[in-house]
Amino acid sequence: MTQPIAVFDIDGTIFRSSLFVELVERLVDKGILPKSVREAYADAQEKWLDRRGDYDSYVEKMITAFRGNLKGVSYEEVAFIAGEIIDEKKHRLYRYTRDLVKDLKAKGYYLLAISHSPRFIVEGFGHELGFDKVYGFFYETGPSGNFTGNVEDLDLIRNKAAVLERAVRKAGLTLEGSIGVGDTESDIPMLELVEIPIAFNPNKKLFEHAQARGWRVVIERKDVIYEI
Repeated sequence: MTQPIAVFDIDGTIFRSSLFVELVERLVDKGILPKSVREAYADAQEKWLDRRGDYDSYVEKMITAFRGNLKGVSYEEVAFIAGEIIDEKKHRLYRYTRDLVKDLKAKGYYLLAISHSPRFIVEGFGHELGFDKVYGFFYETGPSGNFTGNVEDLDLIRNKAAVLERAVRKAGLTLEGSIGVGDTESDIPMLELVEIPIAFNPNKKLFEHAQARGWRVVIERKDVIYEI
């Protein structure tokens, strides 16, 4: 039988934070990135924390500042910091998705993760959890081993449905019995493709879409897990 697939977002879905946010903050603290990076997204971050702005706007400003200051930075230095974060935070997981990943792995599912965090950090994080394949933004490096500031296949990785279809095709998998888990509206196209979509701790747009489509909505709050 063809192997079924289970696809997950990572940040805010498995990991109880954002690997990208953790990485950028650490790089600024270490002086690898200038303080101007933090200043570029500080206002959007404050608005998000005060619930006067949305999370996506905050992260998009962080991505822009990160990319704009990455050229010439050593990949080796950044990868070392990423490894530190993975080692420190690898157990900071939601219980629901942590246990679901473990259960699906035992049942023989092909585990796929698609993230908008850099691939060099999500691959290591996904490996710790037993994922078969992890996609993330690929930040290009030059012959010197330093980042060029370019991102390869940016539009593809932003399109999680296309990434899922590509993974199914390349690995000879099946969407029959497939499961998908996401937490924001950017996950909707991906969730539309699977047989069992799960909106986990969804934002408002995903929650409303999930309710309209009759999808499972799972909430984990402190030590309580429940379905709506």
